Amino acid sequence: MSMSPKQKVYQGVLQEIRKFIEVNDLKPGDKLPSERELSDKLGAGRSSIREALRAMELIGIIETRHGGGTFLSKYRPYHTVELLSTFILSQTTKDELLIVKELLEKEAAKLIFQQLDHVKLEQLKTIMNDSSLTMKEQHYSFFKYIVELTDNQFLARIWGLINEYSKSFTGHYSREFYMKLIKLYKTQNYPSIEGLFNEEKTY
Repeated sequence: MSMSPKQKVYQGVLQEIRKFIEVNDLKPGDKLPSERELSDKLGAGRSSIREALRAMELIGIIETRHGGGTFLSKYRPYHTVELLSTFILSQTTKDELLIVKELLEKEAAKLIFQQLDHVKLEQLKTIMNDSSLTMKEQHYSFFKYIVELTDNQFLARIWGLINEYSKSFTGHYSREFYMKLIKLYKTQNYPSIEGLFNEEKTY
């Protein structure tokens, strides 16, 4: 099966990064080429380069430091780059990402059930009543707060990376969904949380 132009860009990014790592004998924590450098070397648009790098960050091969650039992750050896082509080239990658994102949001919503008090519930309501935010922005703020309340940094990192990578094609739940979830919290109706997510099936 032949690759699409976008798939060829991904493949080129992988090959260029592998070559750069090998030639420069990079170790975990060392800096990789910038988006601009990769774009110039590959003759590809920076948006395509950025999308490929996001996918690499998603599975832990690289990490991006705000204002500092992109670095080889301390958690993964560089040879795992070879596994990325299958991940990126899959026809179902987007659908699978959204399924994982929804599962993480559902489990986070369940994890914080016991610790919610009046103040935290009011914060969720405030987010949903903020007319300055779009529905997508409300969704992000709503679940960012929920994920933070789980006090699970690994879960927060995975959700954040998936959200960042998928934000160009993901959506949000219906407005009624968020208000219903708040009501379930308020009425201590834990069993209905699972059903609420199953009924919604958005994105």
